[in-house]
Amino acid sequence: MAAFKTDEGYDMPRKQDRRDFIRLTASAATGIAAIGETSGTHASVSEPAGEIKVRLTAGTKRYSEEPSIRWGTARPGAANSIAFDSSRKYQTMLGFGASFTDASCYMFNQLATADRERLFTELFDTSGMGFSVGRICMGSSDYATKMYSYDEGEPDPEMVRFSIDHDRAYIIPMLRKARQLNPDFFLLASPWSPPGWMKGNNSMLGGAMRRESLPAYAKYFLKFLQEYAAAGVPVDAVTSQNEVDAEQGGKMPACVWPQELEIEFISRQLGPTLRSSNLATKIWLLDHNYDLWGRVLCQLEVPDVNKYVDGVAWHGYSGKPSSMTKVHDAYPDKHMYWTEGGPSYREPRYQTNWTRWARTFSQILNNWCRCIIGWNLALDEKGRPNIGHFDCGGVVTIHSETKEITRSGQYWAFAHYSRAIRRGAQRIDSQGAIGSVSHVAFQNPDGSKAAVLTNSGQETSIVISDSGRSVDVFLPADSVITLTWA
Repeated sequence: MAAFKTDEGYDMPRKQDRRDFIRLTASAATGIAAIGETSGTHASVSEPAGEIKVRLTAGTKRYSEEPSIRWGTARPGAANSIAFDSSRKYQTMLGFGASFTDASCYMFNQLATADRERLFTELFDTSGMGFSVGRICMGSSDYATKMYSYDEGEPDPEMVRFSIDHDRAYIIPMLRKARQLNPDFFLLASPWSPPGWMKGNNSMLGGAMRRESLPAYAKYFLKFLQEYAAAGVPVDAVTSQNEVDAEQGGKMPACVWPQELEIEFISRQLGPTLRSSNLATKIWLLDHNYDLWGRVLCQLEVPDVNKYVDGVAWHGYSGKPSSMTKVHDAYPDKHMYWTEGGPSYREPRYQTNWTRWARTFSQILNNWCRCIIGWNLALDEKGRPNIGHFDCGGVVTIHSETKEITRSGQYWAFAHYSRAIRRGAQRIDSQGAIGSVSHVAFQNPDGSKAAVLTNSGQETSIVISDSGRSVDVFLPADSVITLTWA
């Protein structure tokens, strides 16, 4: 049986006293509610009405439910203030989640059935994290038990030999289970490498795509989508290549795609193939870092690319999130999606770096992204299985021997977003620059609102306001807070 670690027993960088939990500081004269440090009672207020629910991660607390607070009267011009304005709306959310790599699904498969059921309910059911988007690898990535494609061997342009049998053992069953718990689960598929015979080096390790292989590769995509749909796992979007500009020194499955080759593949092969097959699968460009935004602009200038492309997939390993806004401003009908990023298991604060990730997520969302998909959902304590040369950790860790499950700082950052911001939520305007505090806010389809505040510095007090109401909030050092209200 796997041991599920509770919120107690973690080694924290510093202890925090009772002052470090959510506090409000205001007087009854101004009508602002106050939470005492020990009583947890509300001051009496006559107006305006409105309860704010509070969730906190700080110190030894993990997405902890704190006493609700109440709005008070507005205080225009208050110092250290953040103002929310639901009359100004931006992108609509698709959701949050992470990647079902071969390695992650293998680790899930090592759990006892009851423990896996419990973990999947926690991750995918709306009563838990409610993860609603995910990514799979078309063939092996570096996070796999072995290197494989769906059609290795001698050239097979008609895909006679094509088979997804490798995925039937434990990848497809895990995807089915996730979709059972969340029927609206949205799935992106990305290849790390075509079959070796389609490339100049005849290997899945590094190298570049052959132009003459493009028609066969479009058939490869079509077969993959048809076989997955027949297996009960329809795929909603694809990219033509994971990290189009990374060859990885021939040390792992990878493939370089020159810009003009991706243009040709999408405009003349993949786009027409999917459309003629009446598949609703979307095509996303790039699947690589912010600093390649110029490439995206050039590709979207091509009409026969533009008409087939729904949006752009981004990674955050280099460049700045503002690159996504540059592309959005040039092509506002194209959607932005964040499709890879994760921690290193070697990080000293791997289990407690929630502010790093929550701040990253707010930057992503404030630059028009409709989803955040992390990297491996699960790995072991040494970042395995892994046939590559990186040291990534999972959103959760499953110990290779004990099967104990622990949660990363990235997991706790995700909790503050995925549990409060639902599919169809629209980002609303939030204004205010306060040192170490980042913020983002959404209005859910039911009209409720959610704001995530991240304080990556020392303790501080802020004022938040919405619709003529305001309230003071104390943010502990190194904290993430989610506020939800009607």
